[in-house]
Amino acid sequence: MKRLRTLLLLLALTALGAHAQEATIRKNLAERLPNLPKIDEVTKTPMPGLYEVRVNHSDVFYTDAEGNFLIQGSLIDTKARVDLTEQRVNKLSAIDFADLPFKDSFTIVRGNGKRKLAVFEDPNCGYCKRFERDLAKIDNVTVHVFLYPILGGDSPEKSRNIWCAKDKGKAFLDWMLKDVTPPTVSCDGAAVARNVELGKKARITGTPTLIFADGTRVPGAIGADRIEKLLNEAKN
Repeated sequence: MKRLRTLLLLLALTALGAHAQEATIRKNLAERLPNLPKIDEVTKTPMPGLYEVRVNHSDVFYTDAEGNFLIQGSLIDTKARVDLTEQRVNKLSAIDFADLPFKDSFTIVRGNGKRKLAVFEDPNCGYCKRFERDLAKIDNVTVHVFLYPILGGDSPEKSRNIWCAKDKGKAFLDWMLKDVTPPTVSCDGAAVARNVELGKKARITGTPTLIFADGTRVPGAIGADRIEKLLNEAKN
């Protein structure tokens, strides 16, 4: 019983120390860097004396125990040869397929549609057009298209016209595969704006970005063979 009390006391003291350390880091960084966004979380890293400072949901910095220095960059585990920062950011910005706001997308179904894929695309993205040509070779898939106009120019206008079209999928594919400009149509295009906000939060920085049913996330255009492979892996 005495040993148990001693252990509980040590755990309590450790927790108090960690809380005090976090409070010190938060206080010093806030005072010294007033433009730093509000700190969401402070946690220890595997490197002794180094703390992770998380802001804006998924932006990661590093600092010492007193908040005297702030580091922006990647923390590499040289033994495991792993980018710990990349792993952490990917986890923080992960999107669960089931949690995607499908009401802000439209679907293109081929064959039995049993396999699932979500894709964020800008209608002015050349890589997206190449990807759509490869995707057209894939059967038995349901594709959820999230219009994601981030390339500037008339991307927002084209996205809105596609979203407002009577047959969204046809208007999208006519443009992406045949260069048929979607006609100007008016409707509530708030879904497109929500997609942009979602993408920013999830750190989707380029198009196309693919999300498979098992959560696998692939940035950039990939060929039909790899699409097939990832769809089958996500289904199993």
